[in-house]
This record gives sequence, structure tokens and C-alpha cells, in this order.
Amino acid sequence: MIDLYTAATPNGHKVSIALEELGLPYTLKVLDLTKNEQKTPAFLAINPNGRIPAIVDHEADGFAVFESGACLVYLAEKTGRLMPTDVKGRSLVMQWLMFQMGGIGPMMGQANVFFRYFPEKIPAVIDRYQGESKRLFRVLDARLKDHEFLAGDYSIADIAHWAWVRTHRWSGVDVDDLPHLVRWRDAIRARPAVQRGIEQPASRVDLTRDGDEGAKKFAEEARTMVEMGQSLKGSAPVKGTP
Repeated sequence: MIDLYTAATPNGHKVSIALEELGLPYTLKVLDLTKNEQKTPAFLAINPNGRIPAIVDHEADGFAVFESGACLVYLAEKTGRLMPTDVKGRSLVMQWLMFQMGGIGPMMGQANVFFRYFPEKIPAVIDRYQGESKRLFRVLDARLKDHEFLAGDYSIADIAHWAWVRTHRWSGVDVDDLPHLVRWRDAIRARPAVQRGIEQPASRVDLTRDGDEGAKKFAEEARTMVEMGQSLKGSAPVKGTP
């Protein structure tokens, strides 16, 4: 049995989708980020960085894994699925996974912060992160022009990207002019395991669209988290805030 410590964010949904695709039994441990439950001593013992997601594998003597990409690799290697075992195939998946971890996630995360949550609207900063997110989307679109999936067969690289790309409207980035990315997005969304995964846990607001009063309330709560992070840590806005 695996414990999944998570919340309804793109990074959290990466791991729940993978667990559903792999059919692994798991227990959902939802942390309330607005109450800083990810900063408790008990969770910091699992992930010293105090971020979700993290997993604890009780079949491996309670082995803990943090960082969403590392969780995906661990689960793929544990089961021998969603990532090839040959050197070149594995490398291709890892390349695209790192592209998400180092590019799509951070850029969209910062676009979310400055477009949705930051108390002051700074157009040049918003343009910077939305523009870089769109540039990275174009890279994905070009890759998907001649490939059904990013790295051969459907893999953890697709899962990692899809969990973020599906929320592009929340970041203020349009994809209507990227037909191959849209085709890929819609094909993955149709997978039953993916549909189950994004409900573990379900978000209180639909991050795939602009919206309603629920969306405004969600943004206000996230803004509070950003401001708290700045005042307490003196650091940059919260990385990967949904």
C-alpha cells in the first residue's frame, strides 16, 4: 500500500493519475495548504521541502519519495510500466519529464502567481511568464505533430505535462492555435484512469476555465498563501502554486 500526500494541484494530480493508470492501491492523504499542513513536523519528516506531493511505500519498508517527478519515476520503475527499460527509451522519457519539471511547471506556476494571485498586477512580469509558457507549449506542439505521445508510447512524461497543460486557461495562456497539443490534451483527458486521477482529490474550482465566484474565492485563498510565503520566508512567490 502507498500513502499519497497531496492536494488538488497539477503536481499533486501527476501522481494520483499515475497511481490510477498503474492500478496500484493507495491511501489518499489530503493536506490543506491554506492551513500550512505541509509544514508540520510529521510531513517535513517525509518531505523536508514542505511541498506536495510525496508518497510513502509501505511495501518498501515505508520508503518516502518527494518531488512529483521523482514520484513518477519511482512508480514507473517499481512496476516496469509507463517508462521503457532500455537505455534510449528511458532517456527519451526522462528528457521530456525534465522539460516539464524545469520548464512547463515553473513557468506556468509563476504565470499563475502573477496573473491570478499576486496582489499587484505587473504587466511586464505577467507577459514574461505567459509568453514563456506559450513558447514551451509551441515546443510540445511541434513534437506532437509527428508523434502521438511525447516519448514513444504513453508514459509518465505525458502524465506530467498533461496535469499542467490542462490548466492553461488558469495561467492565461491560449492553445487554440496549437492543434497537435489540443489533440494530445483531449486524447489523454478521455482516459478513464486520468479522469479518476484528477478527482484524487477533486479541486474546489475548475482550473481548466475562467470563472465564477468559486474561482475568485480560490484565487483569494491562494493570494493569501503567496503573501504569507513572502512575509514569513522573505522568498519568491510560492513555487508551483496551482
